[in-house]
Amino acid sequence: MTSTYGDVEVSAQGLPEWLLPVARLAETIEPRQLSRFLPPEQGGGRPSAVLVLFGEGPAGPELLLMERSGSLRSHAGQPSFPGGALDPEDGDPEEEGPLRAALREAEEETGLDPSGVQVFAVLPRLYIPVSGFVVTPVLGWWRRPTPVGAVDPAETARVFTVPVADLTDPANRATTVHPSGHRGPAFLVGSALVWGFTAGVIDRILHYAGWERPWDRAKRVPLDWRA
Repeated sequence: MTSTYGDVEVSAQGLPEWLLPVARLAETIEPRQLSRFLPPEQGGGRPSAVLVLFGEGPAGPELLLMERSGSLRSHAGQPSFPGGALDPEDGDPEEEGPLRAALREAEEETGLDPSGVQVFAVLPRLYIPVSGFVVTPVLGWWRRPTPVGAVDPAETARVFTVPVADLTDPANRATTVHPSGHRGPAFLVGSALVWGFTAGVIDRILHYAGWERPWDRAKRVPLDWRA
């Protein structure tokens, strides 16, 4: 299936077989199935986008993540998908803007070559209350991988890939409790604790793609787990 957002093509043609469940879930998933935090009905929030990029590495299917610099104003030190706020030159926030922003930010943060990324789906917009971002998750297939790394240490502490097998391993899964009392899924992978918005999106993708394995939801991991 191929569609266009403005002048940006979105196509699931030629995806590897293992990635097709993710493409299929994107066709039918409802916002409430992804998160209880949705954009304000009255509008508002800062339009942004993240690139949920799947590739294939030595350990099989993998996902590209980065760790944000500890000096950033929002979400400092958190593992996350590459991404950020839309710039005016990205275009219409309702059309091609989020796709362009996701690819542009991924290039700026990790150094990847956007021409090697095949955007195959766009998930419903979600909301991050603590920062006021309205986030569009853009799903991509790393058709032609290129070297990646932290481009600007002021923004990115490190860039790493995580095998999907590690994300689905019950031993790596837990629940975090934020000081606000909010509970959410977490992943102990790549010497990082992935939590918050990023972990929530990964958790829902694993679930609706049929990749989730039973895990102990009573297992708690503190946000200061390294302390």
